Amino acid sequence: MGHLTLHATGPAAPETVWRRYARVDEWASWSPQVKTVQAADRRLRAGLRGTVQSPVGIRAAFVVEAVDHDRRTWAWRVRLGPVRLRLHHEVRAHARGSTTSLTMTGPRLAVLAYAPLAHLALRRLVRP
Repeated sequence: MGHLTLHATGPAAPETVWRRYARVDEWASWSPQVKTVQAADRRLRAGLRGTVQSPVGIRAAFVVEAVDHDRRTWAWRVRLGPVRLRLHHEVRAHARGSTTSLTMTGPRLAVLAYAPLAHLALRRLVRP
């Protein structure tokens, strides 16, 4: 099993960054690996299930495990075929805006392969 934590800091306010997470329709605006999100609700909540589709048509199923809107944290499991990743996100205030972190747990090769795209998404997430 692999375990990796990524961070990004930028000028966007923590409330803005959290809103971008909490509204699933906004995911594609900052995450280049997401083209669309199909889910029953448009707001992040524990138990939310759906699929994310990439720009090249790859679909991954997900279930949100936990959401704490006050602490700006959430966790979800994503499945693409036999590969399963657990992703835990946090948003914190920073002197220059906000810091977001992503901790990924799953097969080592999958974690390492996904890390560059995930880091790019985090950097875009904290931009104004």
